[in-house]
Amino acid sequence: MPNKPSDFTETTLSSKTVYQGRLLHVLEDEVRLPDGRTAVREYIKHPGAVMIVPLLDDGTVVLVRQYRYALGRHCIEIPAGKIDPGEEPLATAKRELREECGYEAANWRQLTAMYPCVGYSDERIELYLARELSHVGHGPDDGEFLEAMPVPLAEALDWARRGRIADVKTVIGLMLVEDILASAR
Repeated sequence: MPNKPSDFTETTLSSKTVYQGRLLHVLEDEVRLPDGRTAVREYIKHPGAVMIVPLLDDGTVVLVRQYRYALGRHCIEIPAGKIDPGEEPLATAKRELREECGYEAANWRQLTAMYPCVGYSDERIELYLARELSHVGHGPDDGEFLEAMPVPLAEALDWARRGRIADVKTVIGLMLVEDILASAR
């Protein structure tokens, strides 16, 4: 019989906002550790996001290329975006696919939810597969500059394996879709 797992829960004693921006809310909490001592935890509250693997009928994925200021470089990614207050994740996914890539999808499948930075953020990203795509023209947000890039899935996976695609959510999304397609054969 397996042992019961230990409880390492930390209890919040106090919390203060360090920074409140349009996207991120940075907090600093004092917590009680399981052994009774106290510690400080800095973390980011995030509104959540979605990411979409848009898959054309011929097995091509629609990626986006955009400049990422924090990295100081252009990145190739699957389309993604922040969930607006009161917006359902699927509605966000539909909006982002249209804005960033210019497509609408007749078939949506939620693949998973993930927490990309569990050590310092509560961000949750919902991952969707979008199929049966129709091109309707894109309209990026004001101040958003990006390029839609249709790429064969095999080539996109090769780029991920060679490091040309280094965005972790994109790598995970592509590999999950590769597994789905392989199991459907």
